[in-house]
Amino acid sequence: MTKRIFPILALALSLAACSAPQRAVEVTLSEQELYDKIRGGWAGQTIGVVFGAPTEFKFTGTTIQDYQPIPWSEHYVKYWWDKKPGLFDDIYNDLTFVETFEQEGLDCTTETLARRFAFAEYHLAHANQAGRYNIRNGIMPPASGNWVNNPHADDLDFQIEADFIGLMAPGLMPEALDIASRVGHIMNSGDGFYGGAFVAGLYAAAFISNDPAEVLDMALEPIPHQSTFYQCVDEVRRLYREYPDDWQQCWFEMHKRWNRDVGCPKGVFLSFNIDAKINAAYVAIGLLYGGGDFARSMEIATRCGQDSDCNPATVAGVLGVMKGYSNIPEFWRAPLSEIESLNFSGTDVSLEKAYSMSFRQALEMVRRAGGKVADGQVTIPVRDAGVLPLEQNFTDTYPLYRDRKDCFVDGEYEFDFKGNGFVIWGNMVCLRSITPDYVNRVSTRHIGSEVFALAEPDDPYVAEFEVWIDGKLDQVSRLPMKNTDRKLEPAWKYGLKEGHHTVRLKWLNPDKEYLLRINDIMYYSSTPSTDPYYHN
Repeated sequence: MTKRIFPILALALSLAACSAPQRAVEVTLSEQELYDKIRGGWAGQTIGVVFGAPTEFKFTGTTIQDYQPIPWSEHYVKYWWDKKPGLFDDIYNDLTFVETFEQEGLDCTTETLARRFAFAEYHLAHANQAGRYNIRNGIMPPASGNWVNNPHADDLDFQIEADFIGLMAPGLMPEALDIASRVGHIMNSGDGFYGGAFVAGLYAAAFISNDPAEVLDMALEPIPHQSTFYQCVDEVRRLYREYPDDWQQCWFEMHKRWNRDVGCPKGVFLSFNIDAKINAAYVAIGLLYGGGDFARSMEIATRCGQDSDCNPATVAGVLGVMKGYSNIPEFWRAPLSEIESLNFSGTDVSLEKAYSMSFRQALEMVRRAGGKVADGQVTIPVRDAGVLPLEQNFTDTYPLYRDRKDCFVDGEYEFDFKGNGFVIWGNMVCLRSITPDYVNRVSTRHIGSEVFALAEPDDPYVAEFEVWIDGKLDQVSRLPMKNTDRKLEPAWKYGLKEGHHTVRLKWLNPDKEYLLRINDIMYYSSTPSTDPYYHN
C-alpha cells in the first residue's frame, strides 16, 4: 500500500526537521586529544570540588556575594586532601564504578556494581548511604533507590558521581544512558536519577561540542519533558534568554519557584537543599553565564550556593573535557600535581590510574558503538539517545509540617498526626563518646538541639525498634551504630490512607549506653496544604 502524507502533516514534518538540531554524524579525535579530554574531565572535577570546599552548604537559600573572595593558592588541593578526605566523595564514589567496570568488564550487571559500591568502606551520606543500607539489608536496585525505600531518592547523589559515565562514553549518548540506568537506580530514582543521567550527558556531549549551550541542550534531550527535573533546568535556559547578562537575577527567579525540598529529611521546610534539580540548575547557570571561561563558570556555579563544591566540580569537569587537560589554566592545574598519584580514601585508585582506566574504557566503548579506532584516530558515531522513561518520586506526597521534637528515647516513643505519611529525622547516640556532664543532662531525655554525640566508627551495636502504626506492627527498624552500616532515618512510611494516625516505637534490645535521638518528624499529606498553619 502506498503511504500518503497530507499537506499539513508534510509541512509539520518539514518544520520539525528544520528546527531539529543539525549535528555531525561522526566526530574524529586523535587518541592523544581523547586522552587529554578525559584527563581534563577528571582534573576539572577535582579542581572544582576543592575550589568550593570552604563554601559547601554554608550558603543555603542565598548566593555568595561578589565582595566575598573564594581562596585558591599553591598547595591548596593538598591542603584539603589532608584536612578532609571525605570532601572528595564526588571522585572516590565514581572511582568505585570505574574500577568495577575495569575488573568485571563493560557488561557487568547492576547487582555487581551495587555490591561493590555498597560494601566499600568509605563514608557516605544521603541517598548513597540510604542505598548502601538497603543493599546491605537485602533490598537491591532498583528498589534500593526508590523513594518508598529511600527518603533521599531525589537528592543529588547520583548526579555528583555520574561524571565517569560520560568520560567512558565520549560522545556516545545512548551508551552513556545505558550505563546511567545500570548505576543510578542503586541510590536514586525519579529526579535524583535524572540528575545523574543529565551529568553523564553533559560529559559525553562535551567531547563533541565546545559550546556550553549546545552541550546543555544535548544533555537535557533524553530527560522526559513531563519531569520536574527537566522543567527546572529548562527554566534556566528560558531565564538566560531573558536575562543574558545577569546570572544573579536568573538565580533569584529560580529560587522563588524551585528552592523547596520535599524529600530529604534534612532539608524539608529548611534552607538546606540537596535536591538534584535545583543544584543541576546551578550547574546550568554556571555553564551558560560562564560562557566557556573555566574560572568564571566554576565561580558562578559556586556562588549559587547550596552544594557549592559538587556543582562547580561538575561545571569544571565538563569544561575540562571541552578544553582538555593541557588547556586548563596553569593557575588551576598546578596544585593538582601534588595528589594525582595518590589513592583516594577507601580506594586503590588515584587520578593517574583513573585517567588510564577511563581512556581504555572509552576506546572499547567507541568500538562497541560502531566507531573506529585506528592509526591513532578515534571516530565517534553521534546518535540520539531517545527519551528515558518517566519516573517521579513523592507522588501524592506533599510535606505538611516539620514537628520539632528534640528529645531522647530510652524505651518507647509515641506520636500522632494527620496526613498520609511521616519521616523521623534522628539518630542513635552512644553515651560512651560524650562527657560525664552530658550524661547527667541527657538523663532528663530532653535537651537543647545544639548537643549531639557520635559513636565509634566500628561500634558493633545494632538497635532494633518495632514500628507500630495504628496498632499494627508495620516494620522492625535496625539502627546499626557502625558508620558505614548506619540507617539515616530511624523510621518512615509513605502512602498511608489520608487521616489520623498513631505511631509507636518500641525498643526491643535497649542498652543503657545508648539513646535514640529524635530531632524532627516530617508529616505528609496526599494533597498540598493551602493553610499557612498546621493543625494536628
